[in-house]
Parts: sequence; C-alpha cells; structure tokens
Amino acid sequence: MMKFKYYSFSLLLIITSFQTLAQKTKPTTPLQQKVDALMARMTLAEKVGQMAQITLDVIGKGKDRFSSDEPFTLDDKALEKALVQYKLGSVLNTSNNRARTPQVWFNIIDKIQKTAMSKNKNGIPVLYGIDAIHGETYTAGATMFPQQIGQAATFNRVLVRQGAEITAYETRASSIPWAFSPLLDLGADPRFPRQWESFGEDPYVVSELGIQMVKGLEGENNEISNPYKVASSIKHFLGYQVPLSGKDRTPAVISDQALIAYHLPSFKAAIKAGAKTIMINSGLINGVPVHANYKLLTKLLKGDLGFNGLVITDWGDIENLHTRDHVAKDHKEAVKIAINAGIDMSMIAYNYEPFCDNLIALVKEGKVKQERIDDAVRRILTLKFELDLFNRPTTHIRDYPEFGSKKFEQAAQNTAAESITLLKNSNNVLPLNKSSKILVTGPNANSMRTLNGAWTYSWQGEKVEEFAGQYNTILEAMQNKIGKENVSFVPGVSYKMDGKYWEEYSDQMEEAIAAAQNADVVLLCLGENSYTETPGNLSDLYLSDLQTEFAQKLAATGKTIILILNEGRPRVISKFEKKMNAIIQTYLPGNFGGNALVDILYGDVNPSGRLPYTYPQYPNALFTYYHKPSEARETTEGVYNYDADYNPQYQFGHGLSYTTFKYSDIKLSNNILKKGENLTITVNITNTGKVSGKEAVLLYISDLVANDISPDVKRLRGFEKIELKAGETKTVSFKINSDNIAYVNPANKWVTEAGEFSVQLADKKIKFNYEQ
Repeated sequence: MMKFKYYSFSLLLIITSFQTLAQKTKPTTPLQQKVDALMARMTLAEKVGQMAQITLDVIGKGKDRFSSDEPFTLDDKALEKALVQYKLGSVLNTSNNRARTPQVWFNIIDKIQKTAMSKNKNGIPVLYGIDAIHGETYTAGATMFPQQIGQAATFNRVLVRQGAEITAYETRASSIPWAFSPLLDLGADPRFPRQWESFGEDPYVVSELGIQMVKGLEGENNEISNPYKVASSIKHFLGYQVPLSGKDRTPAVISDQALIAYHLPSFKAAIKAGAKTIMINSGLINGVPVHANYKLLTKLLKGDLGFNGLVITDWGDIENLHTRDHVAKDHKEAVKIAINAGIDMSMIAYNYEPFCDNLIALVKEGKVKQERIDDAVRRILTLKFELDLFNRPTTHIRDYPEFGSKKFEQAAQNTAAESITLLKNSNNVLPLNKSSKILVTGPNANSMRTLNGAWTYSWQGEKVEEFAGQYNTILEAMQNKIGKENVSFVPGVSYKMDGKYWEEYSDQMEEAIAAAQNADVVLLCLGENSYTETPGNLSDLYLSDLQTEFAQKLAATGKTIILILNEGRPRVISKFEKKMNAIIQTYLPGNFGGNALVDILYGDVNPSGRLPYTYPQYPNALFTYYHKPSEARETTEGVYNYDADYNPQYQFGHGLSYTTFKYSDIKLSNNILKKGENLTITVNITNTGKVSGKEAVLLYISDLVANDISPDVKRLRGFEKIELKAGETKTVSFKINSDNIAYVNPANKWVTEAGEFSVQLADKKIKFNYEQ
C-alpha cells in the first residue's frame, strides 16, 4: 500500500513536470513572438515609458504644459524629451480643448510617430487616444450622433452599431486609432452629471448596446488592424455613476451583491465581445479608490473575467491617490499602489517625469515586481501590433472619402429621429398643422450647443457654435419646415454662455409672453446648457426656477404649449407638467436633432423612442424601474399604517406614438423551463392605427418568489425594434434560459431557483415555472 502511494506520488510529479514543461514550451502565436522578441530588447526605462500617457499640450509650443499657442505646433525640444529621453508610449486628447481638422490631426500625429519611431532604437510607435463620445469629438466636420442616452432611447441595436462604425471610420480618418468609448456605467442616478453619456439605468440595455458599440468600433471579429476600425475603451470600471451624493468623483457605497448584479454585467458582456482596453472608475467604492483596488482590478477584472487587454487610468488618477484621496503618503507610493493593483497605463496628463522616475526606482527597490511591469508592457505592445501601428502608424484623410458625408449625416439624423421620445400628447395636439402660427421660445430654442451637449468640439461643449454653424437649431429647422413668416422667436430665458452651465437670465420674458397671444402654438424649448463631469454637478434636480416661472406664465396664456425638453438628465418638471399640452424629450440629439424633432412635430416621422431611465416626479423620490416590492406597497390596515409611494413622472420604457399597437396571442413553447433548455416566448403585434410606426417591444420577467433575497419587481430580459405599416401584424420571438432569470444571492453567487415567473409584454402577462 505504501509502495502504491509512493509510485502514485512519483507519477503525479512526472505528470506535473510534463505539464509545466508543456506550458513553458507551448507554441506561441506569431503576434506573441513579436511582442516577446521586442520586450527582450527593451530596457526597464523603455518599458516604463510605454506605461505613461500624456496630453498633447505637454509637447506643444506654449507658455507652459497646460496650454499651447494657436495655431498649434509641436515643440521639438519637448517632443524629444518626452518621446526619446523618456520614451513615452502614448499621447491623448486635443490641444487647447479645441477640435482640429483631419489634415491638422495627420500633421500632428505623423510628426509624433516619426519622432518616436526614428529616434528610438526599437522604433515603437505611439498609441494615440481620443474621447470619441458621440462621434469623433475633437475633429471638425465629423458626424455627431445623439449622445449615448439618446441612442439607448432608440432601443435599436442596428442604429447603435452603425453609429459606432461611422465614429470608428472618422476617428481613423483623423489618424487616431484608439477611442475612449463606449461608456458602460449604469446610469441609475438622475442627479449624476454624466448620466447622458450612459445607455441608461437598465443593465440588460447597457450590455446589449455596449456589445453593439464595441463591435461597431472594432469590427465583428475585433480585427483592429483594419484601417476603418479603432480599439475601444470600455469605461469606467466599476460602479462610477452611483455616488451617494450624486456628484462626480465622490464616494459610492455599493454592496458586492449590487456590483455583481447591476454594474458588472455590461463590462462582462463587452469583454466577451472582445473590447481591447478598459478605463477605470475615478471614484471610491466603500472607501477604497478603485485605482488602488487589487481585488477589483486584478482578481476580478484580470482574473475572474479573464480580461487580457490594456487597463488604463482616468485623467490624473494615480496622482489623486496622494493629492485627493490620501491613501498614499507621496506620489511614489501612489504609483506603487496603482501599478500593483493592476493598472497598465497611467493617463498622467501633464507631469510625466515623476511617474517614470518613481516607477523605475520602485522596480529596482523590489516594491514593484519586474513581472508586473512585463505584464503591463506586453498588453500595451500587443495592442500596438494588433492596430498595425508598426507598419501603418498614421492614416490620412485622403483615404476616407465618406468622412462627413451626406450618407453619414443621414444616419445621424435617423438615429436622432428614433431616439426622440413623445412623453405626452393630450387630445392628440401633435402632429402640428403646417398652417399654424408658431412661437418658438426658451433657452434651448436657438442653440446648437444645447442640442449636442459636452464632448462636442470641446470638453464642455462651449465651442460648439464655432464649429456647427451649418446645422439647424430647433428654431432654424422650424423656419425651414414651414417658412420664416409662420415662425416667431423671442428667447424669454437665455443661458450665460460664458458662465457656468446653470447660469441663465430673463431675456425678454414679458415680450415672449405677449408674443404667445399672437401664436396658435407655443414651442417651449427648456432644459440644460452643456456640461460634463464635475462642472456638471447639481444641487437641485428641479428644472431651474427661472425656466419654471417662464413655463407657468406661458401656460397662463391659455395657448397650446408643446414642451420640448433638451437635457442631459431628467430635470424635474412636476411644478408645471400638467399644464403642458404635449411633451417631447429630445435628450442630446446632436447636430441633426433640430431637423429630426421638426419632422416628428409635423408627422413626417412617427416618434418611436422610449425612456431608457425612470423620469422622477420629485427630487426626493428617485427610483429605478427594477425597484424592490417594498418600495411600492399599498396602504396597510391597523395602527402601523403606511405606504411606499412609487411615483415617477414617467416610467422606464414610456414612449408614445402617432399610431396604436395591439399585443395579442402571447405564447410559450412550454409552461415549464428546465435547466439547460430554452423557452421561446412569442407575441403578435398589430398596428391598429392609420399610419406606419416603429415599436420597441420590451420583454419583462418577474421572479414571483425568491428564497433568500427580495426580488426586483421586474427586469427587462429582451427588446426588439420593429416597423409596422397600418394594419400590419408581425410576430416577435424571444428566447430565454435559466441564466436570463438568475439573480445574485447573499453569497454573491448567480443562482436560478425553482419557482413561478411572470412574463410581461406591454399590458399582457403570462406565467411559467422553472424546474431544476
């Protein structure tokens, strides 16, 4: 017996040795061989340089690193120091916060690449990245789509993918191969200043549309060597948009269960779709800065999720560990913490020398292992090879004849048209009659800046008017549609365009109220000026006092009022909502939002958008549609008498049409769903109106009894966008399996338990049982 054990143990050692040897001698791919050969020739300083990213102003001529002269030119001395002496591997952003033409971009990046590749012995190209948010943000003439929140409102995968494909094409036309997009944060807090950059509050929608955007940017098979594709950067991992205060980059408290159930699915889906890079949450979760969180960055992201791409910080976030968050005693310790946590590249922005010098010292001191450096650099070089930058470090506008084309512009307008959401239409006042006299008024009536929002030609969007003069504001689109003689304009309220986003003033308000008396219909355009990140923080979710006063005074005239909302987040309108005859949410529809809106107002396009978030009725009553049953209880009997009031202004998925749709004949392929099997759900949808229309079909499922955690009242488990002619019927099918009805239990495990479930399509419901 002892002898048997001995030989068994020896055999195990032999097998293990062979396995280890096999792993060491396992044939590598040609790409891996190229990366390994290059790394073998690199010094520690060269490797550390690859992990550093600076903003363009650092290497431009100017008074300091924080700004550049105009017109922009590269500073040869600064360029040599950054790219040759320090051997930096990446540059991002535009200069002076200003869009550039594709030719200017080529001139800049071509010189950067030639300097890096010709003056360093290993000839490694620079990886240039840009915030291509709803189009190529910083390229003049690029096609601007609706912001992500508007794209989500289309519930149309095809349109979202098409927009990403066009963005990739125009980004590469600008000689830039890397886009910091899409944003896959769960936009579940309407107070947050970047909710409009998200796909909204539902994890399934964010996941599904995130996949489409990744595939649109990178290609179906993520072949980013294609000169019409770019590397995507999904962001911001993890839990960025739900801080307790609602303000940007402030602490969040999120349980592991909530992180896994609601915030992680979109990133997991995008990683499975092949996303090449990922950007990290600038904030804190449960007191720990995410950039310092080894558990999230290495164990979860690189380990459990198997992400083998590049992990990059957000702007200045390694320095923030010392200067803002006080978890590091100095900059050197901040570098040590972040790199050991799993960061591969630091978006330093300006002062790159301390990062490089400190990281080299940390490796020599043994406080950061060489293996950690090699892992990071391997990821960076792999991406550069995949982008084919060694062979083609730049691309040129001459090879992109469709840049800014009418075809691309029409795609943007089509997306805007499907995003715009009709929230209210009392007595069918819409569509409008083209013979009606219209007063167009409000701070958002004659502004391209407000139609686009931030990340448009500049960070905060304040330069939009300079670049977008050829497109139509709401006022201009109305004048083009029915003639200037039928449209009058008085602003009533205006924004201080050189001030904070929330600064506004009364601008001929009494004149606007008087002008309403001579109009048949008032088109009241309210909302927000452009903002993003910390400059967009707010302290009151109600629409501003001045705009509220203006709306109430116009309502008192007794005229028909069409409220047009043009806003990045759902500002509360309950103080005057009941007095509006119709309400349309445009979100931030982009350069073609004015045209798309007017087509809807006059019935040339039938609205089909749906809210991708819950529109609150009060600032202190903020919910997601998948709230818990206890949040919507009815009054109970007895002394302990209370109710929980679920009272949104408009629910998630709400959106009206100029036609009507009837749902009928919901059928299940089986009344019982078993593990490992699929359940098919079908429904017939008929256009019972007189005009063609598009319908976003939303499938909800409710877990009627969960054993160890209170279930969400319902969850979206499928959506499809269809088009029906008047009188036409189509059958829509969905397939679900046990994974689609799973939840995260208190042990942080995905489970599906036996029990009864309810399916909801519009106002129709049907039940099925799940059996193990």
